[in-house]
Amino acid sequence: MENSGIYVGLDIGTTSIKVVIAEFMKGQLNIIGYGSSHSAGLSRGVIVDIDQVVATIKETIKQAEQKANIEIENVTVGVPANMLQIQRCKGMIAVGGQDGNSAEITDEDVHEVTRAALVQNLPPERDVIDIVPDEFFVDDIDNIKDPRGMMGVRLEMQGVMYTGPKTILHNIRKCVQRAGLKIQDIVVAPIALSEYALSDAEQDFGAVLIDLGGGQTTAAVVHDHKVKYTYVDQEGGDYVTRDISIVLNTSFENAETLKRNYGYALAEMASSEDSIPVEVVGQQEDEMVTEEYLSEIIEARMRQIFEKIKQSLGSINAFQLPGGVVLTGGMAALQGVTELAQEIFEVPVKIFYPQEMNLRSPQFSQVIGLIEDTTRQNEINMVVKSTLNNIDTVVKQEPVQASSMKVVKKTNMKNVKTKPRKAAKPVEKQAKQDKSAEKKHHSISGLKDWFGSFFD
Repeated sequence: MENSGIYVGLDIGTTSIKVVIAEFMKGQLNIIGYGSSHSAGLSRGVIVDIDQVVATIKETIKQAEQKANIEIENVTVGVPANMLQIQRCKGMIAVGGQDGNSAEITDEDVHEVTRAALVQNLPPERDVIDIVPDEFFVDDIDNIKDPRGMMGVRLEMQGVMYTGPKTILHNIRKCVQRAGLKIQDIVVAPIALSEYALSDAEQDFGAVLIDLGGGQTTAAVVHDHKVKYTYVDQEGGDYVTRDISIVLNTSFENAETLKRNYGYALAEMASSEDSIPVEVVGQQEDEMVTEEYLSEIIEARMRQIFEKIKQSLGSINAFQLPGGVVLTGGMAALQGVTELAQEIFEVPVKIFYPQEMNLRSPQFSQVIGLIEDTTRQNEINMVVKSTLNNIDTVVKQEPVQASSMKVVKKTNMKNVKTKPRKAAKPVEKQAKQDKSAEKKHHSISGLKDWFGSFFD
């Protein structure tokens, strides 16, 4: 399903905040405005100073509005993978009411079965970001993508639920609202990026997507068009720049320039003869260093980042997926990064570059992906997710304050219509989950159970 209209993506990153305004018509995404500002008030992907972030968002929005010559009201914002948890969920309801007769399945039935699936043992500090249906069951018929319009007595949904810390979600909402904007959609950033940066075959058969950001590095394992696992390394491009600054005794700004203009991720690709002037703190004259020496500093940090990713993802055999590794994010533009990644991961590696005019740099992949995710949502997924607008997550534990998750409906989405009918009664309660499920989620054995045999 393609939803024509104007869409705005807001990427609140550690090193920069980006805004892209796009017009989506006839299946084409046309960028009509964008802005990018240096971030302040974020640390390791998380908002730590709301006032600073709000000021930067306003500045970036103003840049994009001036280029597009329109006023922005609604934005799609991404939630980072920090402390993201992924778990299966399922719900079941009776469709025909108390009489046991079959009835036609409507939007309201989809809402009801989604509410049933949201009954989970969530800790009070976590909130649901998104819920994505895998398949529906109508009576004994399985593998149904959209059950609406079908006749049945029993409706079941199985899917995937993505949850995150309430603090992170609250701070994102607070910053967007204080910047004078409304949230059109909240999206799990790795999901949006994978749908944009990976081909249909890569999403289907499986691939590893690595976002080399400035503040942190995020790796996502994608299979069967789902993000199955994420890993966040709190080291990113800024760490590389800081290493250069410390070793060469130069300012952070000079170190960033050296990295971008002369650096290689693989030192053997750099020249051992060509020298670069470096402004050294406390000295009047520049010092000369070779490209090779500069690149050795860069390679040491990049190798460390990739090795940690290899250890985490290798333990679940993620590198056996046919799609190999796809790199994107600002540091993906560094020369030699593909070669270094191939050496460490020992699988095919490629870089994804956006093809949109004026934004053909991997640093814009995430923010464009946010827009792509919103514009290409199919109708049944929109109906399922819209349930989060009307019901807070049911928590099966001691009474706590209800979830504060409120996602503003997409402006292009059709209103969900319901008709008077008898309330559907659940025909099967969700099995009570073991109290250790939360801990198991982080263990390797738990991950292998999660994935089943698709890595084998």
